[in-house]
Amino acid sequence: MDNSIGSSEVFMEFQNALAKAAVVDRSVLIIGERGCGKEVAARRLHYLSPRWDRNLVTVNCAALPPSLIETELFGHEKGAFTGATEARKGRFEEAKGGTLFLDEIGLIPLNVQEKLLRVVEYGTYERVGSPVTHETDVRIIGATNADLPDLVRRGRFKQDLLDRLSFEVLYIPPLRYRGDDILELASFFAQKMAIECNYTDLPYFSAEVQDVLMHYSWPGNVRELKNTVERAVYKSGGGEIKEIKLNPFESPYSPVAYAQSPTGEVQNPEPGRLDNLEEVKYSIEEDYLRRALARSGGNRKRAAVLLNISYDQLRGLLKKHPSCTAGVS
Repeated sequence: MDNSIGSSEVFMEFQNALAKAAVVDRSVLIIGERGCGKEVAARRLHYLSPRWDRNLVTVNCAALPPSLIETELFGHEKGAFTGATEARKGRFEEAKGGTLFLDEIGLIPLNVQEKLLRVVEYGTYERVGSPVTHETDVRIIGATNADLPDLVRRGRFKQDLLDRLSFEVLYIPPLRYRGDDILELASFFAQKMAIECNYTDLPYFSAEVQDVLMHYSWPGNVRELKNTVERAVYKSGGGEIKEIKLNPFESPYSPVAYAQSPTGEVQNPEPGRLDNLEEVKYSIEEDYLRRALARSGGNRKRAAVLLNISYDQLRGLLKKHPSCTAGVS
């Protein structure tokens, strides 16, 4: 995933701030929503820094059980615990002279935060099961989508450690704030997917699909956009992409799906009954309304266009089906 593509003002401001922080040999925290490219930003920080020719070591704290994070970071000696049949270097030793990227840093247990604070302050630590002090010279970059000051208030993150790590705090702008970067990224992902699928016709988006891409909120950010575009490209066979599915979990077999035949003719889900016309109409309206709102990212005006009705008609449907109004803008 390449999150470095984009030319919007808010994204360029972030990139400039990142480049400025990269050359100062201090700890940096990268804050951003899921899927916005925190690891990509950390890599750029490292390779723009004076440590660019040394190791960049990544630790995903979310992928490790809390009991193993300490040994992962600091290493252990033979016999330190059951199963420790030989000594093992930790990530601080592997990153010596370079950069250690701690992804989801807010998940590090408090007892490990104590040792991490000592490394940041004095550049020293001990392996698990050893009294021998080791020295290291590592730049720490932390990343999270959590509210670290709130974790401090709740007693789950040490204030002293947060103070030491937050020489600079960089916030990655969510994709929904990046304007035309959405289409630029979408085109990039589409071209790559077409090459992977060996399509001869280069993919491009219809005006309607472009409108959907621009008005969706993208809660999963660049990662979600990439998956959505790649799914649309491989299904298109190349050339113009006229339809894009934002929710891959939208089932084609919902109960209302029985109300239409493959040709689009409305059918009674209970063929023996003729006294439930209003019930069937209500279900069909609700299903169409939910799908239009999902496809438009909750945007009412866009949903009205998709349903080929006026905005006032849509407002009437929303009043009739209040359960569909959650998350609607």
